[in-house]
Amino acid sequence: MPGKIILSSAIALMCLIFLQQSSFAQTKYHKLAWSDEFNHNSAPDSSKWDYDLGAGGWGNNELEYYTSRHQNVIVKDGMLHITALKENYKGSDYTSARIITKGKFSFTYGRVEVRAKLPSGVGTWPAIWMLGSNIDSANWPACGEIDIMEHLGRQLNKIYGTLHYPDHYGGNANGKTTMISNGTTQFHVYGLEWSPSVIKISVDGKVYQTVPNSPNIPFNHNFFIILNMAMGGNFGGPVAPNVTRASMEIDYVRVYQ
Repeated sequence: MPGKIILSSAIALMCLIFLQQSSFAQTKYHKLAWSDEFNHNSAPDSSKWDYDLGAGGWGNNELEYYTSRHQNVIVKDGMLHITALKENYKGSDYTSARIITKGKFSFTYGRVEVRAKLPSGVGTWPAIWMLGSNIDSANWPACGEIDIMEHLGRQLNKIYGTLHYPDHYGGNANGKTTMISNGTTQFHVYGLEWSPSVIKISVDGKVYQTVPNSPNIPFNHNFFIILNMAMGGNFGGPVAPNVTRASMEIDYVRVYQ
């Protein structure tokens, strides 16, 4: 009998850990606070999104020039399409787009879900991420950065979830990875649960990166959302010559609080 009790207790503990780590079932964030369902056909909604424009990837040595052109970013057929193109443009070898909610929407704590299909092609580097809204005054990495999803074309189906902040940034960032199936041919939901006590990053509800939050790290103020398609750069690596076009498709972005 004691052995059965111990075994039952162990099973119960394992089940509890599984529920806490593998899903958002316990989250308190259920009210939809902001979303874009991309159900129109035109440029991204200007009441929700702005653009970062320019070359170089803000210190990442990326190869693209970010534009607001329809060739690089458009909403059609119920999806947001961010497309990198191989072309000579203002001194860069590629064009792409990086859209942001800065100045339009920011928030502190909540749950983020982004349903997306990723590009293939060596050298592609799509990302779904967030920056502290105080970046202009605090600078990076003091503002904090939450990478909900990064994917490298040379490492198909390997998803990165990472936090950058003082003493933990660049190559020393607080990150983990997970492997998925069919990331470039099927849609997956990339998620974040962010509270005063913990930050969890997930794919399809399965948490693979958990970081305790505290007043000692810069994740207790407003952040804004960024969606972009980089090419090459410090993290993306060399771009294969045959990669002339690559798109990240996003079905929706939802924030719950």
